[in-house]
Amino acid sequence: MTDHHICSTELRRVDPERNMARFYLLAIQPTLFGGVSLIRNWGRIGTSGQVKVETYDRPDDAHRAYRRLERVKRRRGYVDPHQVGCGLAV
Repeated sequence: MTDHHICSTELRRVDPERNMARFYLLAIQPTLFGGVSLIRNWGRIGTSGQVKVETYDRPDDAHRAYRRLERVKRRRGYVDPHQVGCGLAV
């Protein structure tokens, strides 16, 4: 059995002035058939949001996509949950 690295990242973007409270979750998990799935979950905080699952044959491809998506979201203003709010009620 191959050793796949399971990882996940939770990001949030909160802007009270724009009534924006969004979350974005990324996770990598092995499949039952030896592949790797990149799972994305996003939406408004407090909802279940939407989910998209992409399956890759090679773990390197999944990790590359994971890092790219995380980088794009951080560029768009998403941050780690412990940085959200800065004393404001979310």
